[in-house]
Amino acid sequence: MPMKRYATFAEYMLAQTPRNQAMIRAFRRLVKRTAPGLQETVKWGNGCWAKGKEPVAFVYSRAEYLEFGFFCATVLDDPTGLLEGKGQHVRHIKMRTPDDTRRSGVARLLRQAARLAGEGATPSRSRARSSS
Repeated sequence: MPMKRYATFAEYMLAQTPRNQAMIRAFRRLVKRTAPGLQETVKWGNGCWAKGKEPVAFVYSRAEYLEFGFFCATVLDDPTGLLEGKGQHVRHIKMRTPDDTRRSGVARLLRQAARLAGEGATPSRSRARSSS
């Protein structure tokens, strides 16, 4: 199945279920409050937040929950164990309600990821440095 393409973050959000739209709106507020330097974009068919051209965080809609994830998750300090997944770099948090954005540790992870962007912590930067 081909990846859906969206011209804007808002278009991506509006294509999701009403329940997931509510959660995405909550994440938009969280990102604006916690990491205002990040810009909304769409990458790989999902809503993302980036610092310049470097992707930092993403939302991925599933029928039963929303994943809020980080591209440099394996280097983030996650003392409460929120992050799930087994990707080489990417991890996510499963969210089932808009209130989940207020879970302890979510904003802390976002602040870390935004701070690390541009410091070589994300996979694209790491690969570029190791191949030079």
